[in-house]
Amino acid sequence: MELLVIRHGQSEADLLEVHEGRADFPLTQLGEDQAKRMADYVAAHHPPDIIVSSPLKRAKSTALILQETTGCEIIEEEDLMEFNNGVLAGLSREVAAVKYPLPKNGRPVHMAIQDGESALELRYRAERILHKIIHDHGDYNRVALVSHGGLISKMINAFLRQPMDSEFGFATGDTGIHLLEMKDNIKLVRFLNNQEHLGIGK
Repeated sequence: MELLVIRHGQSEADLLEVHEGRADFPLTQLGEDQAKRMADYVAAHHPPDIIVSSPLKRAKSTALILQETTGCEIIEEEDLMEFNNGVLAGLSREVAAVKYPLPKNGRPVHMAIQDGESALELRYRAERILHKIIHDHGDYNRVALVSHGGLISKMINAFLRQPMDSEFGFATGDTGIHLLEMKDNIKLVRFLNNQEHLGIGK
């Protein structure tokens, strides 16, 4: 079984300099173009059997573009949503830094931002959705997951069985693609953050 893990394209929040997280911004025109390029690349090189998507607009729109190109069914999974950043969602970074400053040594992993979730809760959610997808869709050869940078990083941590408070993170650019494989009880990382479809890293 292969997991084709894909981040959404550029969203309007990227242009507004605000905290995104659970704020539900749509794709920009560039984001739609990135998603179309990703979909063409995926259809040609790694066509999925099914698509599982976060319901947030930027991810769902990216998934719908992939569906149009590949003809796959889409299933929504709320656990694929981005980090719940509570009161920071949609707030400008400048205002947030004054109104909700980070503690001196950073926010402890067990401590949630007001109305949000902690880093540990995000990691637990990543563990839960990873196991759920493997359990529910294990009969497929390749499952495409369309999600968000923060959740994707924690999901890769979970795939690699890194500690809950692992200091390792995995960056994902706009429509970046990761390919993870499970074969004969061996876990393989085929590639990470592939953006060849955007002319990056060729």
